[in-house]
Amino acid sequence: MLSSDHLKLVFHTFRDQIDADNDRRERLIKASRDITSLSKKTIFLLHRSVLEAESLDEEQVYVKAARKGYEKLKEVQSIYATLGPELQGDQFWKHERQVSPGLQEYIEALSFAYYLEHGSLIPFADVQRSVSDSSGNPYFPLTVSDYLLGLSDLTGELMRFAISGLSRKGGRKKALGVCAFVRSCKSDFELFTPHIYELRKKQAVTANSLEKIEDTVYAIVVRSSEYDLPPEMLDDIVAQATSHGADRSRRPQSEANRADDDF
Repeated sequence: MLSSDHLKLVFHTFRDQIDADNDRRERLIKASRDITSLSKKTIFLLHRSVLEAESLDEEQVYVKAARKGYEKLKEVQSIYATLGPELQGDQFWKHERQVSPGLQEYIEALSFAYYLEHGSLIPFADVQRSVSDSSGNPYFPLTVSDYLLGLSDLTGELMRFAISGLSRKGGRKKALGVCAFVRSCKSDFELFTPHIYELRKKQAVTANSLEKIEDTVYAIVVRSSEYDLPPEMLDDIVAQATSHGADRSRRPQSEANRADDDF
């Protein structure tokens, strides 16, 4: 029969293991929130870098924006480097639910920067390499579900990118290209929906984003067919229309703010 002292020692060991596991879980949740915040800031930086660029060479603009995004995401990668020891062995699978939300947001930001530079989806191996040390050893294994769910979120940012970019030279052509790309992504992701439950939900969001892009592109193509004008002149007309629309949308808010100040 076990002595009472031995039983206490056994239960103290269990207590220490549970406490250590709970502390690790809290650290991972906090890190995931920090990663999510940094990834969102990177996405905003990418949009802003494209919209505020003064260069007329769109490829140069996109590459510069992507490099800014990669630089910002180094902050996220440094966080993953510190989390590496916490996620060794079966610890990653035990705490995957705490890691997954931030990881998907990171993949969304990384894939957006990659799309701006290359015009395609970032490969699985490149994402895994980005969360590995200098020797190529992963901090944790990247799952296919997190990879696909992060890429699925990208379609929403591409919708914003296509519509907001209409005010730039070549914006009409870029919107057409993004529309075809998002349509292809939705079609390809559909093959995985039976295997990844959350992807089915995100496909509905992707369909909504695609519909918005298609409506915008359709309106541009129809209106463009009404005028026998050079593409450059049509770009100017679209840019003026979108800038005037933005001014009108900001004016009521500005008037409301002045009213609040007067009150």
